Amino acid sequence: MSEHEMPRRRLGRGGLEVSAMGLGCMGMSEFYGAASERDEAESLATIHRALELGIDFLDTADMYGPFTNEELVGRAIRGRRDEVTVATKFGIVRDAVDPTRRGISGRPEYVRQSCEGSLKRLGTDHVDLYYQHRVDPAVPIEDTVGEMARLVAEGKVRFIGLSEAGVDTLRRAVAVHPVAALQTEYSLWSRDPEDGILAACRELGIGFVAYSPLGRGFLTGQIKSPDDLAPDDFRRHSPRFQGENFQKNLDLVRHVQELARDKGCTPAQLALAWVMAQGPDVVPIPGTKRRSYLEDNAGAARVHLSADDLARLDRVAPRGAAAGERYPEPGMKLLNG
Repeated sequence: MSEHEMPRRRLGRGGLEVSAMGLGCMGMSEFYGAASERDEAESLATIHRALELGIDFLDTADMYGPFTNEELVGRAIRGRRDEVTVATKFGIVRDAVDPTRRGISGRPEYVRQSCEGSLKRLGTDHVDLYYQHRVDPAVPIEDTVGEMARLVAEGKVRFIGLSEAGVDTLRRAVAVHPVAALQTEYSLWSRDPEDGILAACRELGIGFVAYSPLGRGFLTGQIKSPDDLAPDDFRRHSPRFQGENFQKNLDLVRHVQELARDKGCTPAQLALAWVMAQGPDVVPIPGTKRRSYLEDNAGAARVHLSADDLARLDRVAPRGAAAGERYPEPGMKLLNG
């Protein structure tokens, strides 16, 4: 397989076809490292290189930046809109004065207002895949998805998705309108979707998009100490990157590194190949802001994992292997909604 032959996968039953791996664009604008390290030229070059490599599934959200990440993606795809599948999200409301303060909204009028804003920032007349970023416990999912369905009917959105939604919410959502994808964290150290979510997606005809498939960078083996993270890197607040948890999780990474050496690939490629091996309906969206990491990630499509390889990985990274929760407590309350 040449570097340009990225396989394709289908998400849902409605005909949405994307590259077997996407590109998470969040870190280009926020959360991972200091603002001074942001390099717009490299970010744009990374998106353009992704398209050359056949990775045409770009993931953003209005709350990344806030708002600036969609503008960045918009600049990257100007004049190339028909070459990309753009996914963005609404639903996490950030305070204008203090962006660290957040709320959740699934109110129909907010859905519409958010979509109009995203279209403007992205410089397009339609979003290919529009997700509700987190489920709003105060608004019936039927009301939120009902408004998303109206956006589809108007041609502003092609397909709809949910993120971090629970099984009951998925069932209620598809009763209103087909759902093309559920986006939830999934990796060798976050295997929670195997506890019923993946099975429900398959039963309901919903594709699965795996975010943080590299364990927020941990599974690459590049992070050896909490000091490797910038002072404002949000991972410093993640339980998995703190204290004893950090050391326990490093042990897990060492096992992944050993297996990668045996396979003649990088730890990142092994971790991504594992996610892709979980089914033809699973699409990882590793995030990066650098071409070198993107090219390494793309190589995962050429890594074949045998039944023996998968069994070995199961032994070293079984469900629940990672120490610590995925998010600090307030964030955990918004999962599986």
